[in-house]
Amino acid sequence: MTYPLDGITVLDLTHVLAGPYCANQLADLGARIIKVERPGLGDDTRHFPPFVDGESAYFATLNRGKQSIALDLRAAPDRAIFDRLLAHADVLIENNRPGVMERLGYGWEALHARHPRLIYGAVSGFGHSGPDSLKPAYDMVVQARGGVMSITGERDRDPVRVGASIGDIVAGMFLTQGVLAALLARAQTGVGQKVDVAMLDSQLAILEHAVALTAVTGRAPGPNGARHPTITPFETYRAEDGLFVLAAGNDALFARACMALGLGPLDQDPRFASNAARCENVKTLKGLIEAVTLERPRAHWIAALEAAGVPTGAIQNVAEVMADPQIRARNMVVTIEKGPGGRPLPCSGNPIKMSDLPDPSVLPAAPKLDGDRQAVLDWLEEAEAAVAAPVPRRSRG
Repeated sequence: MTYPLDGITVLDLTHVLAGPYCANQLADLGARIIKVERPGLGDDTRHFPPFVDGESAYFATLNRGKQSIALDLRAAPDRAIFDRLLAHADVLIENNRPGVMERLGYGWEALHARHPRLIYGAVSGFGHSGPDSLKPAYDMVVQARGGVMSITGERDRDPVRVGASIGDIVAGMFLTQGVLAALLARAQTGVGQKVDVAMLDSQLAILEHAVALTAVTGRAPGPNGARHPTITPFETYRAEDGLFVLAAGNDALFARACMALGLGPLDQDPRFASNAARCENVKTLKGLIEAVTLERPRAHWIAALEAAGVPTGAIQNVAEVMADPQIRARNMVVTIEKGPGGRPLPCSGNPIKMSDLPDPSVLPAAPKLDGDRQAVLDWLEEAEAAVAAPVPRRSRG
């Protein structure tokens, strides 16, 4: 089993979430990640709760398996080290506001001229072009401006932010895709390129249905709670002991759901015989379904629906998800061997499962600030020595 990015070195100048999330994915695929941090301060998330013995568990889950070296890119000695690292790096990723790297002398144009094979990955709130490129942004800002908050929450109530930081995370995922594509292109051309990902762009890119609805109808959709706006039944339903979800995405699944729920030939009723009709009569249908489901607990209905092949499930909290047998069987809860305070720390595993990709259940620890300086410098000296070593001539005999 091999890692597809074995031998790829990434200089990670990112902080907080979008960039580190990308670097984590690249690390899981086998890349060496050298995290370049601010002396004395490091990544902001080193100071985010929850803490264990004064160390951040949040930082640990986003930066496990990386190496840390602290460099002040305004100081000549540290710039000299950074310049040496650049000569042996395959990828640089950063999530500064546009212009910061240029002022330091490490913008795309300058680096591409000096290191034409280097891939430059940048993730920012609004991207490196456009009238708002210099504005600051956080996750909630792009969720709001990008339209996600407008369709999230209950009808006739205030918009809400998605609970997970999808403004950052989706942008980090798109940056990973861009970097991988740039590595593939470089294998063909020998030349690196710039990957420019905006958090705002990334929010629009995941609004596939909302964009289609707006384009066709001319009306922007609003929030529908848990209900899908154009598929019925496709939402939460109340059972005797709480809520569960039911998602019947076509007529055949609806017919199966009717049988599993004991609703008889309800699928033959003209009000519910097609998806369009069911959407027109969604409130009536929900009332008929819940008149039945309120009589038994969730587990009963989930079992009945699953036996009929109808997509359904419990609404689990995070602790329940982490204990879910399916999640455990897929190695999606793993352990950082030495988390904060030196204790093992559970975290999410790698969702990319490949036949030749190792999928360890124990991951290396997150780095101490500047804790790998000597190891990084030793690796750098080895890399420089390998480049300087003369290539033996082949004998003509």
